[in-house]
Amino acid sequence: MNIFGVGLPEVTVILILALLIFGPKKLPELGKQLGKTLKSLKKASNEFQNEIDQVMNEEDESPKSIESNQTNEINQEKIDSENSKK
Repeated sequence: MNIFGVGLPEVTVILILALLIFGPKKLPELGKQLGKTLKSLKKASNEFQNEIDQVMNEEDESPKSIESNQTNEINQEKIDSENSKK
């Protein structure tokens, strides 16, 4: 088990110190608060990643739409020139 580069013996020592410092009554509250904090950080991270993905997808689509607009303009110019010749 390796959490954030900390092995099982280190986690055990940290938990024992937390138990001694905060006491058995306060420890569950701290654990609950830590869980909520980690959950909110993960949610914020996922939202940030989704925004980055959305921007990257918009950038991928933009050149295609520009190329298709240019192609449509060129085709329209050809049609207009053919119509003016008639």
